Amino acid sequence: MMSKNIWYLPGPFHQYQEDVKALAKKNGLRIIDANVTESREDEADDVPKVTLRQVQSAPVLLIDGRADVDGTALQELVDKLNAEREGVVRLIEAVEGKAPLEHPGSGELPIRLFGALDSVHDIIISLTGERDSLATDAESLRAEVARLKAAADQPGDSAEKIAGLKAQLDAAGVQYRANASVESLEKAVADLQKA
Repeated sequence: MMSKNIWYLPGPFHQYQEDVKALAKKNGLRIIDANVTESREDEADDVPKVTLRQVQSAPVLLIDGRADVDGTALQELVDKLNAEREGVVRLIEAVEGKAPLEHPGSGELPIRLFGALDSVHDIIISLTGERDSLATDAESLRAEVARLKAAADQPGDSAEKIAGLKAQLDAAGVQYRANASVESLEKAVADLQKA
């Protein structure tokens, strides 16, 4: 038998005073927006109680009986300002992580704010890419340093080895270049031993 662990809760989830995602996790529930599905399959019986945030409704300006004021134009302006305010509030909630960042659709200020936030987002993405690239370069440099340290620790072209080879050739009276490589000195010493 499957457990009933689905919490059908009307969205958007940021409209609640409580952190509904944390409540769901704490109670072992999975949230599904009740507005987008009619199914109530595996609906949990015991779900946390939540309360809606108090949303201040915008005051409505009523102008009646004043001949010097165009009430319709003024009401349109108030409606436009209220719509812009709601768009700005949604963008602020997106920045606070309470809602996804979405284009507001209308309103000069919300659209300008969205553009600025979108630019900041693009800059952060670019900086993240540069940081990751620099981290890769740093790791590559660390590997190169480790390789060079390992090569320096191995016996090879040390000054002592070169001096020993030159001493053997000097003792045998064999001529060599002053800046001869280790390989050529080793070959000359090997030729001495064959002769």
